[in-house]
Amino acid sequence: MNLHKKKMIAPIVITVMVILYFVLYFGFLIYLVPGIWKILLGIIPLFFSGVMIYVCREKIIEIKKGEKDDISKY
Repeated sequence: MNLHKKKMIAPIVITVMVILYFVLYFGFLIYLVPGIWKILLGIIPLFFSGVMIYVCREKIIEIKKGEKDDISKY
């Protein structure tokens, strides 16, 4: 397996795990809470999931470019 593909596994796995956590946690809350709160509790995990996917995508792009230490930019 190529070195870049090995480095992509961790961000993808973490992203999937966090999204599953958001969906399960907020899904349980949606089940418990009545009324209009269900809509708000449905939007929150969608927003967080979108942010996680964006960050994962950016990390994969960095890995493909071969940037080892992105902290040195700051």
